[in-house]
Amino acid sequence: MRLPVLSDEEMTPRQQELAARIAGRRGAVRGPFRVWLHSPEMCERAESLGAFARFDCSLPRHLRELALLMAARNWDAQYSWNAHAHQAVEAGLPQAAVDAVAEKREAVFDSEADQAFYRFCREILEDHFVSDETFARAHEHFGGKGLVDTIGALGNFTMLGMCLNAFQVDLQADREPPFPDVRGFARVAVDDDRVRS
Repeated sequence: MRLPVLSDEEMTPRQQELAARIAGRRGAVRGPFRVWLHSPEMCERAESLGAFARFDCSLPRHLRELALLMAARNWDAQYSWNAHAHQAVEAGLPQAAVDAVAEKREAVFDSEADQAFYRFCREILEDHFVSDETFARAHEHFGGKGLVDTIGALGNFTMLGMCLNAFQVDLQADREPPFPDVRGFARVAVDDDRVRS
């Protein structure tokens, strides 16, 4: 990691308070929170938005996990991917869909709502816009609240990916790098037509 991990002794009382809150909700202070604690005000807001996106927004759990994986892959955020790929499958996402997102292939879902959600997320992440047809299809399934929550979640997970990569947050020691076109914190050439550069 490019910034030092703050010890309890190095933390201000505010940082200690935030670290305790994060550990209480998430089990430990790890990953991006080790970075964000360097700015307690940012940490508090990022943790709050992240908690909403992960645990409290109107989307079903499997779609929250899908949004996280799609943003992680969009930003090549290996730490996020490693932390959530298995959780996505446990939440009900098909392994084939998770593999397709990892390999930058089109994912296919049996559920019309899940397919509409995937298409909405993919368009905004890749094209930076959403077509009228895609918007209408997703709106039919999720309504205004659901789509606002989707954009909030994707924005949070995008910020997360940027943080992990910019500060080179160490990958989990027991996990392999998940993307064939990324090594360390850089893209590499891959002789595989499934992976777009």
